[in-house]
Amino acid sequence: MDTLIRMQEDLERALEKPPEKRRWAMLLDVRKCVGCHACTVACASENKLPPGQVYRPVFEYERGQYPAVTRTFLPRPCMQCDKPPCVKPCPVPKGQATRKEKRGASAGLVVIDYAECIGCGQCVDACPYGARAVDEGRNHSDGTPAPQPYEVAASFEYGRKRQRNAKADPVGKARKCHFCVHRLQEGMLPQCISSCIGRAGYFGDESDPKSLIAEVKKASKVQVLKARKGTAPRVYYVASEKLEVIYG
Repeated sequence: MDTLIRMQEDLERALEKPPEKRRWAMLLDVRKCVGCHACTVACASENKLPPGQVYRPVFEYERGQYPAVTRTFLPRPCMQCDKPPCVKPCPVPKGQATRKEKRGASAGLVVIDYAECIGCGQCVDACPYGARAVDEGRNHSDGTPAPQPYEVAASFEYGRKRQRNAKADPVGKARKCHFCVHRLQEGMLPQCISSCIGRAGYFGDESDPKSLIAEVKKASKVQVLKARKGTAPRVYYVASEKLEVIYG
């Protein structure tokens, strides 16, 4: 069975569970990643990202000397940490601007409430993975006669229709990857997973032993980035080398 079909079935089964019984996670097999950046482009298109916003960067690391040279491509979305260091520094009372969500399709994920965020950037500085940035309100078409249609088209982050402009959120707010929660709400996989040409990404409910991601994780030697930070990421990696050597 095709991995996408399998993960789609896993997703539908997970959405039938109570939120507190579900644990969204992502596993990236960098041995399969060819550095095509299709996931980066697909994410930018899905979320109508402006300049300076990249939810799904793919870093490239080259090591060794000719002829013994290795190259690793490392996709790095938000880690959706279980102990997110970005949440505590938020000065907005009651933790409403950025929090570990407890309800709905986004339960267990770290989310940002654009209506509450004041754009101070403290969460941006606190993230050890560089997964956040403040939307400065720029457009790709700045300096040209008119904005392009894709820049004024609505996006649906966090399940709400958003018409981005200089006076509306998320301009001036912190932004990051959210595992395409708006797609999860509609029973669809994150766009980066669907667009991967090498099927290097796995997504689903890792608490379900029948899910593909749970099976792959169990059968593999997985790693997490910056393990010493103690953030307990929900993004796992499979690689042929120790990633701490190239990423820390």
